[in-house]
Amino acid sequence: MVAEDQTSGQRRNRLILIGVLALAVFLRLPPNVFLDGGLLHSFAGLHIAPAFTQVGFDESLYRQYLNTLIERGLGSYPDMVEDYITAQSKLPGAILPPVRFLYIFSAYLWHLLFGAEPLAALQDAAAVFSMLTLVLAAIFAWRLGGATSGIGIAALMAVAPTQLHMSQHALIDGFFAFWALLSLWLLWENLRSPRKWPLLISFGISLAALVLTKENSFFVVVAALVLLLTNRWLRFGTVTRELLLVTVAGPLLGVVILVFLAGGVNNLITTYELLVAKASQTPYAILTGDGPWYRYLVDLLLVSPVILILAFGSVFRLDWTKKSELYLFTFVAASYVAMCNVKYGMNLRYANMWDMPLRFLAFNSLVALFESRPRYRNIGLAISVAFVCAIEFRQYYILAVRYPLYELVTRDLLRALQILK
Repeated sequence: MVAEDQTSGQRRNRLILIGVLALAVFLRLPPNVFLDGGLLHSFAGLHIAPAFTQVGFDESLYRQYLNTLIERGLGSYPDMVEDYITAQSKLPGAILPPVRFLYIFSAYLWHLLFGAEPLAALQDAAAVFSMLTLVLAAIFAWRLGGATSGIGIAALMAVAPTQLHMSQHALIDGFFAFWALLSLWLLWENLRSPRKWPLLISFGISLAALVLTKENSFFVVVAALVLLLTNRWLRFGTVTRELLLVTVAGPLLGVVILVFLAGGVNNLITTYELLVAKASQTPYAILTGDGPWYRYLVDLLLVSPVILILAFGSVFRLDWTKKSELYLFTFVAASYVAMCNVKYGMNLRYANMWDMPLRFLAFNSLVALFESRPRYRNIGLAISVAFVCAIEFRQYYILAVRYPLYELVTRDLLRALQILK
């Protein structure tokens, strides 16, 4: 009888999770899917297509790089990088470099497979990886806290405003969030199950993929090293020589591949030197990318106020026994310290990789509310999560559907929320 109840419960959990994921996938379908088919992107009769329908500055550059790759082939990548160096040297401000290879290459593969136009291929790649991030978040949470956590995090991630926003535009940050979250999960698995070569190799590949995606990989690698260092006191698992070797070798592999793609070490170094030097001179970055160390907290409070408050509540309940919460909090804190110190380089798009950790901490705050009332735990959690999801989805609707939001900068967030008129 007990075995039957357990089987029934497992089946119910799987069905609920599948339902949540199906709804989340629908919400992440890119606009071109609906526009090409003549359908209205709507949910329960509510129009939810993003109000911003133009091609953004970054999107136009990604489209340009993808067009060049389609026309000339992969062997032209060194020429593309040299063209970037020539153009960037003459510009007063920074433009994104073609060494953000993996996102462009993924869109290139999508174009080859399905014949999508360059901009549509970039949008589709962003949407697909947003879906994969959702699935990965559910699996990671399930591994950390069981079925209840997996379902709860899937529901909260399904309507996360920044995740939905990234899925609707040809931007790299949602794509990057997938690889960051994958690296974070695989590091956890390696700490818990040391010296398993499939896990070690997968972790190394994920770190290499991060480097091939965006220069923000530096923040993830720094956070990973902090997690390994603090493991001595926080005891997440076992740090082995093999794990330390892979943590170094993975990013180095990514750098070596970038060297070949860029046409040499000098080209790669020059590319990043120009990006860093010109970024601090870009008028838009000066106008919107600066602020105090708590800038990200302000932006998160504007976009997901309930999630941030609940996550803070969970932080104040941390103790040495809560390994999963400590692990995720340490990752966010370490990467936050690095990211908030980049002058003229703060944007909430870069914080997409914190979405799952923050929602895991927030969910555990909700769990704590019902610790003393186990009889009402499941129904209480279900109602609470549904309430938070409704607020989160309303935030997305206000920010991206009612207002033509593109960049996740404080000024635009304040205007979307009608704090600034």
